[in-house]
Amino acid sequence: MKNLFPIVESLKLYSIEWFKNDLFAGLVVGVMLIPQGMAYAMIAGLPPIYGLYTAIIPTIVYALIGSSRHVSVGPVAMDSLILVAGASAFAVEGSGEYILIVVSLTLLIGAIQLGMGILKLGFIANFLSKPVILGFTFAAAVIISIKQFKYLLGMPLNGVSGLLDEFLFYLSHIDQVHFPTLWISLGSLFILIIGKKLTSKIPLSLLVVLLGMGISYFLKLDNLGVSLVGYLPSGLPEFSLPKLSGLPWREFLPLAITLALMGFVEIYSIGQRLQSKHKTEYDINPNQELVSLGIANVIGSLFRTFPATASFSRSAVNESSGAKTTLASVIAALIVILALLFLMPVFQFLPHAVLGAIIFVAVLGLIDFKLAKNLWKTDRYDFVMLLSSFLGTLVLGIEWGIGFGILISLMVLIYKTSAPHMAVLGRVAGTNFFRNLDRFEVAIDDPEVSILRFDARLFFANVSSLKSKVETLIKEKPTMKKFILDAQSMIDIDSSGIDGIEDIVNHLNECGIEFHMVSIIGPVRDKLYRTGLIDQIGKESIHDCIEDAISDQSDRQKLVFQTNVK
Repeated sequence: MKNLFPIVESLKLYSIEWFKNDLFAGLVVGVMLIPQGMAYAMIAGLPPIYGLYTAIIPTIVYALIGSSRHVSVGPVAMDSLILVAGASAFAVEGSGEYILIVVSLTLLIGAIQLGMGILKLGFIANFLSKPVILGFTFAAAVIISIKQFKYLLGMPLNGVSGLLDEFLFYLSHIDQVHFPTLWISLGSLFILIIGKKLTSKIPLSLLVVLLGMGISYFLKLDNLGVSLVGYLPSGLPEFSLPKLSGLPWREFLPLAITLALMGFVEIYSIGQRLQSKHKTEYDINPNQELVSLGIANVIGSLFRTFPATASFSRSAVNESSGAKTTLASVIAALIVILALLFLMPVFQFLPHAVLGAIIFVAVLGLIDFKLAKNLWKTDRYDFVMLLSSFLGTLVLGIEWGIGFGILISLMVLIYKTSAPHMAVLGRVAGTNFFRNLDRFEVAIDDPEVSILRFDARLFFANVSSLKSKVETLIKEKPTMKKFILDAQSMIDIDSSGIDGIEDIVNHLNECGIEFHMVSIIGPVRDKLYRTGLIDQIGKESIHDCIEDAISDQSDRQKLVFQTNVK
């Protein structure tokens, strides 16, 4: 029970003080969920009511079986954008058929996540590098922002497709801006942006929603041409089975896999980030997160929700508001339930421009220029991956962008493994320490000895780099009489690496140069024995350290050269 329902463990120590904390956090997150849920449903191409449905069922299910006590599950902007980019290819946004497809996709996504969790495939998250995710997120924020212009400016798009065409349309038709809508948008943006700088205690998104509905009702903005949300059905979502027959499931699969992986990466990374502040209280289990998110989406699809995952903004607010357990998420869902039961007639007066402003401000907060600048300074490879993922998403589209980013990250990984770091070492004067000649001016190069440290696993992809480096050293130092390979950082060696070492030994022998190998770890020693390469190298040429190799003191003399030494 404890493994399946982590909430049981947290409730063992539950107290009235914890309940007060959970109640406050739940109320704060609940009032955020209502406008965000409606806004993110718009991004997904769905009526706003479906965002509220998604803010209830998955939230409660995850609260019961999720391993994070602070993650807030529900509708999320980026996943909504991926969803509409893929699902709109099968039906018109907002249509009944489109809703059926989205609900069926949610079932498929949940099933994939559940299956991955059961098979313990949570480690897959490690293969999605942070720069790729960041680049994709930045591009998604730009795309979502541009797509809000039609609500912020009151300018309907007529037959315009493509992000660049959409942006150029707004620039070329700026004279068609609907000014009553624009004033609503500017007022909402002003409150959201300036208010955030003045205070963090007021739920600004709820404030602009209330002001927008009040102004709309009293000034009758619909008579001025301002687009309103309109009628929203009251009551809880009804149970209904998703459509299983007659759908192109094979064509759904790429989109479903993308959303399943993105949802997992988001919930796991956010959960880890928040758990790091509460290390002694609970642990995050990646496979449990997959199972809980999968079940949340599967059950949610039975109540007409769209794919849910963790929201960073709501999760951060939940944690900073003092939430102690996932009961805070249950309370947040109850707030949305109360709104569905009693407040829906009021929300019909809500201008679309207000929701557009909420989305616009929320997604722009996802773009972190400082982080990109730091990557440029600290790791150019990571910056290239971020930039490639960003541009790839903008040019190729949201559904292909992350795949392009992953392809670039794999190419960088292959490049790094095929060209590993190698350091030519020299003795620090008057000591038995040896340091990189390129980094330490005090290190002295011996004209008769070359010492090379290989800082990687030696395998088929990089063995040619080692051989090339040795040949270069031979050419650069014609007086060389002894070559020492420092293997302290060589964690493994495959058959190609064994052949490569053999080729190096033969080449050095032809040149009249001694080969020595030092600081070999156990698993590499074992392979040298099993392949017989040790006999060709000569046990007298294997040493504990570089100083021994220079003075020709072998491991054999010190009885340390044994197989199966780990």
